[in-house]
Amino acid sequence: MHALALDHRQTGSHLDLLAEMFRLRRRVFKDRLDWTVSVSGDLEIDIYDALSPTHILVVSDEGAVLGCVRLLPTTGPTMLSDTFPMLLGDGRAPSCDSVLESSRFCVDTAPASEQGRYGLNRATFVLFAAMLEMIHAKGANSIVTVTDVRMERILRRAGWPLERLADPVKLGQTNAVAGFLHGSGEALQAMYRQAGVDGPVIRGFATARKAA
Repeated sequence: MHALALDHRQTGSHLDLLAEMFRLRRRVFKDRLDWTVSVSGDLEIDIYDALSPTHILVVSDEGAVLGCVRLLPTTGPTMLSDTFPMLLGDGRAPSCDSVLESSRFCVDTAPASEQGRYGLNRATFVLFAAMLEMIHAKGANSIVTVTDVRMERILRRAGWPLERLADPVKLGQTNAVAGFLHGSGEALQAMYRQAGVDGPVIRGFATARKAA
């Protein structure tokens, strides 16, 4: 498996993969988790997809989309500032070039069944590694994200701890928390180890290797 980072300039040449990504999001966020999300047929698409995000996809050797995450600059509208401001406590959402926002993180656990550590499958660690690579590629130093306390514990054990912005808040059935995931060489090497690779996972980087 490997990762692809697709921005608005590459949309036209990867329409099939992007459609599969939106179908995966529908299966995870609507069908499995029953979140209140916007759907169009078998696709889950929201207003933030119209803001020229970078989508990171984990793709199998057979070309199937196993996982995805969306990255947006925090200098514009973000889910944290505009959809989940209750997770900021008394603080403000970051708005600067050095911080990206990640959202719509999901992995298809059925085909991506190869297990890594901490109860996560290998595709999850490939996706984590790709996020860290993109922090560096975009000249940023951190990602801000909304997650739940279970994933917060897993990230800490895996070597990429979340720095909370405020205490968790109960949202539906989820104890949600917002925080920073900082880019570092130590975190990236930890994700490579969990993913079972020895170098970059995003295909197209000058030094990239296939995460076979």
